[in-house]
Amino acid sequence: MILNRLFFKAGGLSHFIALKLKINKGHHQLTEMSYTYQMKKIILSGSLLFILFTNTCLAEQNGNCTKFTPMTFGILPFVSAKQLVIRFTPMANYLSQHLNTQVRIETAPSFIEFGRRTVVNKRYDILFTAPHFYPHANEAGYQLIASVDSPGMKAVIVVPKQSPVKNINDLRGKRLATVDAKSLATLLIKKHLLKNKINPAKDLKIIFTPTHNASLLSSYHGITDASALMQPPYEAASKQVRDNMRIITTTERGPHIPISVGDRISDACADEISTLLLTMSSNIEGKQVLKHNRFSGFKKARISEYEKIKNQMLRP
Repeated sequence: MILNRLFFKAGGLSHFIALKLKINKGHHQLTEMSYTYQMKKIILSGSLLFILFTNTCLAEQNGNCTKFTPMTFGILPFVSAKQLVIRFTPMANYLSQHLNTQVRIETAPSFIEFGRRTVVNKRYDILFTAPHFYPHANEAGYQLIASVDSPGMKAVIVVPKQSPVKNINDLRGKRLATVDAKSLATLLIKKHLLKNKINPAKDLKIIFTPTHNASLLSSYHGITDASALMQPPYEAASKQVRDNMRIITTTERGPHIPISVGDRISDACADEISTLLLTMSSNIEGKQVLKHNRFSGFKKARISEYEKIKNQMLRP
């Protein structure tokens, strides 16, 4: 629009020059010579804008991911929708800017529905899912490109600070809040309870909640006696909540969140996304984005790590 206006003004130059226009504004006069000079500057400015505009378009056309716009960034509903937006919008914007495309975030109302949309609908172009969900995603064509750079994740069981529950054995007969039945946290917790000779189906009452936050707040507000959730969401909770809770037990460690791309995405675009993620922690802008999720960065990942966690979950 700006360029069209500039070139329209430049096109009428000969008509204005013939008039030998003089315009009086206070003490300033615009003569034919000064007008010609001003119009030349406009033409030059327009030409420079045109060059910049053309170069930008060419850069976007040459981007390996541009043709896949808009790209859907599917994120497991491990926290509330509001928290997902707060945490992942900066990352979506970062990807959009550096990939010369539009990346939009999307989640699902439950873990089961998210898994269905991942595998059956192949709805997501970039996938942020649970470690034990990835093997099924891989079978559906999702290509592993990175994982969160961390030794792995544990689940924890926490209770209010003044609770009489001191250790895992005190949970018998109590109410334990946990996340979705298909979540890694719940699977790790159930396995941990069985390891400690506590039958989760008989020895205590498990109450499922939609997110890690909901599980944590359940015992914080006294609705349940204890809460189970993954350690990263617990550490990301408000200081007020954490200061009034304590951890009574911790599970074994599982691999961290994998990042993959759907089969609609070309290998060249997948490589571009992977490189962008792997180098995020090496620049100031990337570090700021990572802080929203308390990530130190991303690293290369192996499919075998996620096959291993799936097999571990199947064993009692």
